[in-house]
This record gives sequence, C-alpha cells and structure tokens, in this order.
Amino acid sequence: MPIAENISKHNFKSFLWHAVFLAFAQNFMDVDTVIPAMVIEAGGNSFHVGIMAAIMMGGSSFTQLFFAPVLSNVPFKKRYLLAGINLRIISLFALALILYLFATNSNVSILWILFLLISIFSFSGAFTNISYIDILGKSISKVKRKSFFSTRQIVGGVIILSTAFLAKQVLSSSSFPQNYSIMFLIGGAALLFASFGFWNIKETEPSGTKISGLKNFVHNMIHELKSNKKLIYFLGFINTQGIIISFIPFVMLYAKETFHTQASDTGLFLLFKVIGVVSMSLIVLVYSKKLKYNSLLYINAIISITLAVMILFIPNAAWLKWVFILGGFAVSLYMITLNGVLLEISGNENRALYTGLVGAGNIIPTIFPLISGSVISKLGYPFFYILFILIVSTSFFFIHKLRCKN
Repeated sequence: MPIAENISKHNFKSFLWHAVFLAFAQNFMDVDTVIPAMVIEAGGNSFHVGIMAAIMMGGSSFTQLFFAPVLSNVPFKKRYLLAGINLRIISLFALALILYLFATNSNVSILWILFLLISIFSFSGAFTNISYIDILGKSISKVKRKSFFSTRQIVGGVIILSTAFLAKQVLSSSSFPQNYSIMFLIGGAALLFASFGFWNIKETEPSGTKISGLKNFVHNMIHELKSNKKLIYFLGFINTQGIIISFIPFVMLYAKETFHTQASDTGLFLLFKVIGVVSMSLIVLVYSKKLKYNSLLYINAIISITLAVMILFIPNAAWLKWVFILGGFAVSLYMITLNGVLLEISGNENRALYTGLVGAGNIIPTIFPLISGSVISKLGYPFFYILFILIVSTSFFFIHKLRCKN
C-alpha cells in the first residue's frame, strides 16, 4: 500500500477520534442551547444574548482575518492546531471554576467574567479552525469530502444523542450556577480527550502562501477576489445563510420569555436539535453522490425560512420540539456545505488565506445578533423573525451564482 494512502487512513482515524470526543463535549458546551441558557440564567436579556451570539458566531469567524496572515506563512500547522485546542480546554475549565466559586454571589456579578472566558473559547476556536481546515483539505480527497462531513455529523450526532439525556440530567440535578459548572467541567474533559486525536496526525505535505505584512495580505485578498468570482458569491452565501447559527440562541430566549421554559427544558431542546442534525446528516450521507452542494444550499434556505415562519405561529410550548428539530436540520446542512464549498473553491496554497478571508467577510453574521437584540427589545419578536426571513431569502441569488460542480 502506498505511503500516502497509509498516512491518509491514519489521519482519517485521528479526525474520527477527535469527532467522537468533540461530539461528547458539544453536549455540555452547545452554543445554540446550553451557553445562551446559561447567560439567561445569569440574568442576561436580549442585549446580552446578542453580545454572546455575536462573539461566538460571527465574531469568532471575523478574527480569522487576523490569524490567517500568520498561519498562511506556516507550511506545517499541527502545533498551532494543538495550541488553539489547548486554549479552548483551559477556558472551559476556567468557566467551570468561576461558576463554582461565585455560586453564592449575585448572578450579574459574574456575567462579564463569563463573557470574557466565552470570548477566549470562541477566538481560540477561530485560530484552530484555520489549521484544521488546511490539514483536513490535505488529508481527505475531493470525492470523499461530502461523505466525510456527513459521516462526521452522524457519528457526532449519535454520540450527542446518546449523551443528551446525561446533559439533561446534569442541568436538572442542581440549580444555577452549580449545574453549568458541572457541564463545563465535563465539556473541558471531553475536549481534552478529543485533542489526543490530533497529537497523532501526520502532516507530511506543506501548504500555504508566503505573506509579508498586512499590506501584502490585503493585496493577496484583493487578487483572489478578482480572480475567483466564486469566492465573492461564497461570501454572499455565508453572510445570508450564516445567520442561522446565531438565530437559535434567540429562540431559546423567546421560549424562556414567552413559554417560561426552565433549565431542564434546555436538555430537551438540545436533544431535539441533535435529532434534527443526525437525521439530516444521514440523508446527506445516503444521497451524497446524487446531491450537489447547490441543491443542499437551496434546501437549507427553504428550511431556515420555514423555521422562522413556524415560530411566528406556534400556539404553545409543545410545538417547540419541531422548531428545534428544524433548527437541527438547518445547522447540519449549513456546517456540511460551509466546509465543503470552502474546500471546493480553494487549494492547498491559498486555503488558509481563504479561511481568513471568509472570516473577515462574515460581516452580517457578526452584527446580526447585536442588531437582533435591539430589534427584539424595541419592536418585538415578529419583526426579528421577519428580518431573518428577508436576509435568508437573499441567499437564493448567491446560491444560483455559485454553481458548485460537486
């Protein structure tokens, strides 16, 4: 068997190891349900949820712009990947410790400390993602990427599904902030085990583009935008469909304020979202050879709009499970298509540059949560949902222009 094929299979196992334990960790640090619920429990309102969503969704992607010039100059990125993951692990353990130590203090007093630690967790994730995408692109061939992403979603979803009841039990076993302290402690430990997969990665193929300073980086970005029209349309796609990631935290707030949901309900919402993620990932895996990325993008836009329309008309809390299942569909499709299309329009030489550029172009997903907080507080939820529908609707134009071959 060729050496390159052996290394590819070895790296595949390493990525799979990481996916398994990362999936376990995600149950206890879920950015759509657990973390926004924690902010609400700590006394946060729509403004605070907006800041949190801006940091974790759009803001973390935007910071990739600052990391990309450095990492583009590095031919081998494994150590930077591990450094970012380790910083995420430390921030989770710190969150657990702070929540435990401040258990007797007022909720508001710890809110901004939590934001600081969440920022470290999110921005280190952005730093990690550039190296992750680059190494992944060198390890898995184009023809296998779509099936890989859907398989990873399924494996991760099954793990999350099997442990969702544990997460629900932890949240309901004690009151705030002890329950969330335990959640982040378990999440940090699981992420630590997930990092062991990347310690075994064999990165033998160099990649990157030499960039000397900010001026050269800006010049390279302008050149890529001019020479690759698909990159422009891809930026349009992430700025319109990308807001689905920061939409679900506001659904959590809506459920809390409208239907008076409790901490134990957060575990149920997480479970329903995971059911949606696993179901959609399985469908994509089965039909991966027949479904092109463009079809998946259209389907996701339709699901996202349907999701917002449904919330406008649900009569009671019993309907929320369908909202989170649909949310799982949308999140699953977005993550599969986001990474898949990015890898399709980039190459080994410019992949880190593209990842940083995509992060910099993540403008609307960055400001959408901040605007949403103000819209909700001043105009109410119906206007927020209408705004979401209008933005997602514009994604149809960019999807049509992308015309992905795979």
